[in-house]
Amino acid sequence: MTNGDDMQDLHASSRAAAIPPPAELVLDVRHLSVALTLGDETVNVIEDVSFSVARGEILGVVGESGSGKSITALSVMQMLPKAAKVIEGSIEYRGRDLLGLQESAVQKLRGGEIGMVFQDPMAFLNPLMTVGQQLREVLRLHGASKKDAAVRAVELLQLVGVRDAENRVDAFPHEFSGGMRQRVIIALAVANNPTLLIADEPTTALDVTVQAGVLQLLTRLRDQLGMGLVLITHDIQIVREVCDSVMVMYGGRVLERGPVEEVFANPRQPYTRELMRSTPRLDAARLRRLSTIPGQPPDVLRRPGGCPFHPRCPLAVDRCRTEMPPLARWQEQKQEQERPHDVACWRAADADAITLEPDTTPFQAVDAERTPILQIVDARVAYGRKSLWSRSEPNEVVKGVSLTAYRGRTLGLVGESGCGKSTLARTIVGLQPLAGGTITIADKEWGSARSTGRRELRRVAQMVFQDPYSSLNPRHTIRDILTEPLVVHDIVPRVRRDARLQELISLVGLPKSVLDRYSYQLSGGQRQRVGIARALAMEPQLIVADEPVSALDVSVQAQIVNLLADLRDELGLALVVIAHDLSVVRHLCDEVAVMQGGRIVELADSETLFTQPQHPYTRSLLEAAPGSPWAAAAAPEEGVA
Repeated sequence: MTNGDDMQDLHASSRAAAIPPPAELVLDVRHLSVALTLGDETVNVIEDVSFSVARGEILGVVGESGSGKSITALSVMQMLPKAAKVIEGSIEYRGRDLLGLQESAVQKLRGGEIGMVFQDPMAFLNPLMTVGQQLREVLRLHGASKKDAAVRAVELLQLVGVRDAENRVDAFPHEFSGGMRQRVIIALAVANNPTLLIADEPTTALDVTVQAGVLQLLTRLRDQLGMGLVLITHDIQIVREVCDSVMVMYGGRVLERGPVEEVFANPRQPYTRELMRSTPRLDAARLRRLSTIPGQPPDVLRRPGGCPFHPRCPLAVDRCRTEMPPLARWQEQKQEQERPHDVACWRAADADAITLEPDTTPFQAVDAERTPILQIVDARVAYGRKSLWSRSEPNEVVKGVSLTAYRGRTLGLVGESGCGKSTLARTIVGLQPLAGGTITIADKEWGSARSTGRRELRRVAQMVFQDPYSSLNPRHTIRDILTEPLVVHDIVPRVRRDARLQELISLVGLPKSVLDRYSYQLSGGQRQRVGIARALAMEPQLIVADEPVSALDVSVQAQIVNLLADLRDELGLALVVIAHDLSVVRHLCDEVAVMQGGRIVELADSETLFTQPQHPYTRSLLEAAPGSPWAAAAAPEEGVA
């Protein structure tokens, strides 16, 4: 586990490396434009993007999904899909224009001097090859001998912090945890000591301690190898902690860029300010409504004229709707400043009208008497079973857990991956059998229910899954997806089904037109709202949400958190929310249970747990979280090894 000083050390480490003069730039992108062909239509997905990265510098790239962050990275790597191509601009790596190189020359640079860390490690690791085979392959492709590649593969695993590397080098990707797989991806990216590394959402869906370890690893490698690093993320707190400079993208354009301290202390683009307002903070008062950005990011086929943010901007004027502002130096800065703060906005001088303080409207719990809906007593869950062929004992992953969730209140469940959170969640809704103990929901014990009982259980307890992309059938319309539980459980008469569907869609804040679309035609936030509507179709008393916002942008995340709280209050639901993002738990949950090794090690109300944690493991989680006030206060000897 990462010790309590990791996040504190990250920011200091990133500042320790001196920013070289412009002559030492490793990446210089100028006026980049990328076009995408969709059927008979060609549209620009990237327009006039310029930025640079020097040796030892970490550039953070932030923005919502569809803003062009990943397309920009793929352009640098020369890995654009066939339907996309660069139509204008230049991409220079150490003075060489990558766009003018032959494919063979680009291949020598890619994976050699230029590395990339992808978001989903399982999508980029070959499940049929051991980790060592994949590392050796990358090394051999760039000139290493068979013997040297074998030695270097073990060294790389040691470099990224994989314990027992000599033996683990022969393991397959599925035998590693999510955090360890991400470390393997980093090892592949830095195998040949690159001068430039691009990391695309390298910590999404990782728990806080693993996230802190991965970020610390990237900054350490930056220092050791002297490379430039481009870090793409939707987490503004990570950019604050790790990066030297930041670039804010929206609608395929750069709207603001400059040194991290300057941009976050004095943001001049309304979009930057709205992103900052939408970000939940551990140091803010608990149970405050999260600020959201109204509207949706622009459709790539129907982008508005003028500034792409104007349809959602509270400061927009007529000029914003017709004319794109140039990216120019913010005029109030001192002209002698070496690293300017640039902004593209006609209303930059008036940006202070958008406050950076979050909304102070509190969530209101509806049940002061605390009526219990869910009661778990000494629950035990095990995988595997003893048989004639296997004498090994079942592996117990939930070990005597006791919890209570109340009507109109939210119980948060936090802990590292593998601690048993998701297993417990699946057991609550009947997807995993109990090995011992009891689970009572709505005054009825369900832990040992057979198939008929589990069908009845669906009426009182429902689950919202982590990934909105895979939890909805892509072959069914949203109407079919929401109708299915109504038909299977005969909840409403046929003549009322259409009315009930419209009620459900309205409850989760979606337009009625969504009913006739397919899930792949919706954004991530819209899909998650459909998942919540499907759970509400059964009119349950309990909803278990397993990482419901981990795959979403910060602004969409805030919308879903507010939606869950509103539904809890309006319908009197009991909520159990599993999350690795402690700031989300801080804002949404009334009580919080901390889980480690299959056991609850601390249970307290949200205010007490986040201000006066008692267990060392709880303190280590808080210290590892980006933007945590605990990290700054942690002493060097604190933390859990």
